Amino acid sequence: MTDQSRIFVAKSAEPQYLALAFGNRHGLITGATGTGKTVTLQVLAEGFSARGVPVFAADIKGDLSGVSQRGEAKDFIVKRATEVGITYQPDQFPVQFWDVFGEQGTPIRATVSDVGPLLLARMLQLNDVQEGVLNAAFKLADDQGLLLLDLKDLQALLSDMADKAAELIKSYGNVSKATVGAIQRQLLALEQQGGDKFFGEPALSLADIGLLDAKGRGTINILAADKLMMAPQLYATFLLWLLSELFEQLPEVGDLDKPKLVFFFDEAHLLFDDAPPALLQKIEQVVRLIRSKGIGVYFVTQNPLDVPDTVLGQLGNRVQHALRAFTPRDQKAVKAAAETFRPNPELDTAKVISELGKGEALVSFLEGNGVPSIVQRALILPPAARVGAITPAERQAIQQASPLRGKYETVVDRESAFEMLQRRVSGEAAPAEQAEEGGGFLGSVLGSVFGSGSSGGRSSGRMTTSQAVIRSVTRTIATTAGREITQAILRGVLGGRSRR
Repeated sequence: MTDQSRIFVAKSAEPQYLALAFGNRHGLITGATGTGKTVTLQVLAEGFSARGVPVFAADIKGDLSGVSQRGEAKDFIVKRATEVGITYQPDQFPVQFWDVFGEQGTPIRATVSDVGPLLLARMLQLNDVQEGVLNAAFKLADDQGLLLLDLKDLQALLSDMADKAAELIKSYGNVSKATVGAIQRQLLALEQQGGDKFFGEPALSLADIGLLDAKGRGTINILAADKLMMAPQLYATFLLWLLSELFEQLPEVGDLDKPKLVFFFDEAHLLFDDAPPALLQKIEQVVRLIRSKGIGVYFVTQNPLDVPDTVLGQLGNRVQHALRAFTPRDQKAVKAAAETFRPNPELDTAKVISELGKGEALVSFLEGNGVPSIVQRALILPPAARVGAITPAERQAIQQASPLRGKYETVVDRESAFEMLQRRVSGEAAPAEQAEEGGGFLGSVLGSVFGSGSSGGRSSGRMTTSQAVIRSVTRTIATTAGREITQAILRGVLGGRSRR
């Protein structure tokens, strides 16, 4: 019978267990490429799931998807099971696939307002001035009751701010058109990377990543991240947003017998690379305090130096796979990794880290009163489920049987900032449109170049983000051209000095 209070992870001279009561004290899995980090992640995910703890994990290469299929008694798996003193028993686990792009799993979305200006600025790689304007945009939206749900809403709001910059300066500070334009260009770049698919509704309900199956096993939520990794800022910001939402929405529960949810953050260095101080402070706060919400966070990365010391100090459960000390930085990493463990008098930790084989690791888990155990060299257990990626047909079958099927697939496009601002513009422009429908000669010229987006003077539907930006540019051109035409007429009527 499965021990419900702890997970058998590895075997040294003695079995090495991760106690579920300390599963919310966070952890770190590190090691060079190909040393067995993904297998360790799968072993832990299976262990939590089998004990009724839901898991959320990113699948960078597709290898983790095999946890959904029954394992096979292959020679190397049976051999490892014998080495650690167990009888191999194939198994499979409940899995829910998610995908920001909606291609390899259920679409996963958030609204622009939910993500907020700090994380969005990080995603767009804005400088301090641009971030200040973005903060002003969110404040203006709150003041005027404008819902920011998708990227078109934000684009429309930014265009409106640029048009009314002189009116806004007293309450919101200087909003230059150049800065607004720079933010809009970054939004266009994000849209081209597929980021527009992430923003919108229906937004993710956190309850849907905490499901149990009919046997009481926790669902392993797998985020398809192979394509998402092509936009690393979007990947890191999305996972941090999810952590932040869990932190803000879940109630305080203190220390439980087992976590309510365990969160694996693969390629964790992407979260910290070039992160501004305000963001690092937020990450540290979330990691430090989310434990009391019953959430365990496990960072997976190649090098322990990828994680700042302020966060590293919060990670009590450690699995260190091999590191290769080829360069001075590698040697520093090996030394740093060795120093984070509770010393073992019988083990030269720094030396062993460079000697570990595939599927072998240094392990230290919290025990007793939350004190790290003495570091041990150990063999990681083989997973019970399949090791490696599943086929598209197998993935499709799981999606068809998902209890969430039909809940998130169809985009909901309710009235928000885009529509409200469009109505304001239409109301202001009505007299001019009656005088000369379609914006006059200049409007017809620009419409023929950029596309009017209308039919018979009526909107044919919501504009894309690109069209929203083009409309903003068109307005600027029209305003400038109109001013120059007026000045030319006045010079002709009143007389003006000719230029030589």
